Amino acid sequence: MAADLEEKTDRYGELLAEALEAATVAPPPETPMADAAEDCYEMATSYLEDGRHFREQDDPVNALASFSYGHAWLDAGARVGLFEVPTDGHLFTVE
Repeated sequence: MAADLEEKTDRYGELLAEALEAATVAPPPETPMADAAEDCYEMATSYLEDGRHFREQDDPVNALASFSYGHAWLDAGARVGLFEVPTDGHLFTVE
């Protein structure tokens, strides 16, 4: 089971990093919605950093949770239109 946790943690960390690179703020700058997008992006980035820290501390459970929470911030933002994202079904749940 430990190998499965390790693989999943690595995969989710890579997924979040890739999603952060693919997401761009959709609303016009200097609008409340752009501010909301920036907040969501910052939260996702913070969770990526936290996950990497936990990974370095050999704590894959908290690393996986951090990567998952970070991706949830991005994916929710994409679903409500805060981000422009690819719609190939690989990184986000939007179509």
